[in-house]
Amino acid sequence: MSKLSISDNKRYFEQDGKPFFYLADTVWSAFTNISFEEWDIYLNHRKTQGFNVLQINLLQQWDASETELDFKPFNRKPDGSFNFYSFNETYFDRADKMLDRAVQKGFVPALVLLWCNYIPDTWASSFQKDGKLPYDMIEVYVKYVAQRFSKYNPIYVISGDTDFPSEEANSYYRTALHVIKQESPECLTTMHIQGRLAELPDEFINDPDLDFYMYQSGHNSQFQPMAYTLAMDFSSKPVTRPVLNSEPCYEMMGYSRQVYGRFSRADVRKAAWQSLLSGAAAGVTYGAHGIWSWHKKGRRFGVTGEGFDSPYDWQTALKFEGAWDYGFAKWLFQMYGLTDLQPWDIVLNNTEEIRAAATGSLSKVAIYVPVNTALRLNADLGEYEFTIIDLEHRRFAAAGITVKERTTVIDMHDFESDVLLIGVKKSHEVILNGVRS
Repeated sequence: MSKLSISDNKRYFEQDGKPFFYLADTVWSAFTNISFEEWDIYLNHRKTQGFNVLQINLLQQWDASETELDFKPFNRKPDGSFNFYSFNETYFDRADKMLDRAVQKGFVPALVLLWCNYIPDTWASSFQKDGKLPYDMIEVYVKYVAQRFSKYNPIYVISGDTDFPSEEANSYYRTALHVIKQESPECLTTMHIQGRLAELPDEFINDPDLDFYMYQSGHNSQFQPMAYTLAMDFSSKPVTRPVLNSEPCYEMMGYSRQVYGRFSRADVRKAAWQSLLSGAAAGVTYGAHGIWSWHKKGRRFGVTGEGFDSPYDWQTALKFEGAWDYGFAKWLFQMYGLTDLQPWDIVLNNTEEIRAAATGSLSKVAIYVPVNTALRLNADLGEYEFTIIDLEHRRFAAAGITVKERTTVIDMHDFESDVLLIGVKKSHEVILNGVRS
């Protein structure tokens, strides 16, 4: 597969010189939990839905569901603990075959090098029963990974769910970042950080080896507005890079901290659009509760730590409707040419939940309205033609607008769910399925 690159303005991805909308699925536990037969079923379905990136943990996921398979990245010591100085070649051979199948189907692997439970001092370090990766193995491990997998032009995600708690922890990530970039300079790099975390150490913000920003709005029911607040935070960092929400709330995930409730299809869709229109327009990641941990009925789920309710069986979770919503978002970005959307502060309604963004030339504007209301906008949009898109049922309707004293009003629509409004300047042509409009 052709490698990804960063656009000249440092705000989105390109592949073969064309904009690339990053649409990922989280399947963290692929290499330990999924059989080849299941992998083919999964890849075929997600390909049909439009996904083009797979976020996978290279090592064993600490909170994966129990599996009947026995594939571990390291050989074991006599006491049963991992021998971090001895790679299990069978495990990595198997991962290689799985990646080959995925890449052949058009997916870009996004491989996490160092999930935080393997790193000293991080919030999840206490959950790693087999200890931490020795620092003197980091360079050896990263070079081994590069030799094995860089042929697939993956994205290398240096950290997994980390909180950058200490200089010792940061030294692991620093070394891994520099080594992987030295070994595989054309592979993009990023960091997956802890949920709701807006801070990234200055050394990584200023490091030229880091290619784009990921943030995680996460699974805490009280902090879902962080889908858009973190997008604004990262898009305004002093070093401009593409931004995406790499872990919004997962569909049917139980609320974290053992709070009763689960995130619905509508919740997940809302998190996506609020992210995309608030500065994180490079793409978005979907998650289904039962896919990321690859859960099977009758198997134990590792609820220690975050305290999520039980997952669905992976075959059920694979069919959740929200995945189609994310594929639809990618389709809309591509069909309407919404690449490089930037937030536009024009909403006069008394809420931050409604999000607006525009392309650099202001030729197109997109507005996400989660709950039906008359929309008031602090801009004269009389030269735009607006389409209302019902995001639940994927229906389209024309929108009537009125403009008075440079304030645009868009009346309530007839749909019952959340909608996306797309306005295109009448002087600007959009090509939909080869037809000029």
